[in-house]
Amino acid sequence: MTEPRRIGVLISGRGTNLQSILDAVADGRLAASVAVVISNRPGAEGLARAEAAGVETLVLDHRAHRSREAYDAELVEALGARRVELVCLAGFMRILSPAFIAAFQGRILNIHPSLLPAFPGVNPPYQAWEHGVTISGATVHFVDESLDGGPIVRQEAVPVQQGDTSDSLAARILEAEHRIYPEAIGVVLKGGWRLDGRRFIPAARD
Repeated sequence: MTEPRRIGVLISGRGTNLQSILDAVADGRLAASVAVVISNRPGAEGLARAEAAGVETLVLDHRAHRSREAYDAELVEALGARRVELVCLAGFMRILSPAFIAAFQGRILNIHPSLLPAFPGVNPPYQAWEHGVTISGATVHFVDESLDGGPIVRQEAVPVQQGDTSDSLAARILEAEHRIYPEAIGVVLKGGWRLDGRRFIPAARD
């Protein structure tokens, strides 16, 4: 029997996108196993979610390291020791170093609460609401050395409703994130996809 593909999830906070991944693995929608959940913040709520699912957790506090490169080297070592094939960022509030990206080239995914390339960076729902757009959404993309600029794997649009606040918009975008992240992970793990420039071309359907 083939062993499920092994993913590692990096978190900093609540871990709601982590939970969507754990749920998709548990109910068979995602053919993978979560090998480890790593947080850079002790006490992050997402650690309890992982423990409840029987997944190994690890805290690597970034404040204990002299540099970003030293911290990322420890991350690479921890993920490699657990034979992680795909790294999934789920609210991981750190910018990855070029060395980390090189170690997992083409094998790092992130979920972002906007329709990239619109509104990269911090607090995209507020950016969208303040800008007055009528459509926002969520994006799963590969991570490269740009800011939220790697090739897009999957997106879902979320209309901005009359009377929305940035918080109510963020809540509906989060629901979309929970739907598309496990789907995108499955598509990438399935293989057979390719990049045509920046365009992600998934494998042909069976």
